[in-house]
Amino acid sequence: MLQPMTEERDGDAETALMLAEESLETISDEAFDRLLPESAQRKSGWHWTPADVARTAARLLVTHPGTRVLDIGCGPGKFCILGAAATAGHFTGVEQRRNLVAIANKLIRHHGLPRIEIIHANITEIAFSDYDAFYLFNPFEENVIPEMKLDSTVELLPGLFDHYTKHVRAQLEFAPAGTRVVTYWCGDEEIPEGFELHLSRFDGNLRLWIKR
Repeated sequence: MLQPMTEERDGDAETALMLAEESLETISDEAFDRLLPESAQRKSGWHWTPADVARTAARLLVTHPGTRVLDIGCGPGKFCILGAAATAGHFTGVEQRRNLVAIANKLIRHHGLPRIEIIHANITEIAFSDYDAFYLFNPFEENVIPEMKLDSTVELLPGLFDHYTKHVRAQLEFAPAGTRVVTYWCGDEEIPEGFELHLSRFDGNLRLWIKR
């Protein structure tokens, strides 16, 4: 059974008092939120990928067992956790907020979840060549839309939106043919020429791009 985590006290998670009744393969957003500390629950509606979207995106990205998927701006790891539960892929999340990385890794360790890695880093420090497929849920938007701001623990500047977007686009330009990218609530700024839009779901907000 999956157990919710509480806020840390003296460096340790408190003993959970309530069990989630759903498995990760079918878990609802409400039940997943209960696995997170309250601080992360409050961000859920705006910032963490909905469960049905995460499972759909993962299945579009993973074409064979062991497909290496990178989630750019993974937050507390929700997409990676649900993606690994729904497929046979290996999911890596990169997140520049140390507190969210800690939440994700604690949840992964707490439940012994396989094929998931969460990295504390800036996206410019990641080698895109190490991955086969990529997921983006508007990871840089908070730099230009104040209402999207998660917190004040990292630098946010309008210029960083362009900087990170151009970096991702440039890295994807070197991706081999067949590389898959799924975007959710994103424009196409990160998608370079050579990628074709193959399908969309969830009122057009989830889109699959494949490199020719």
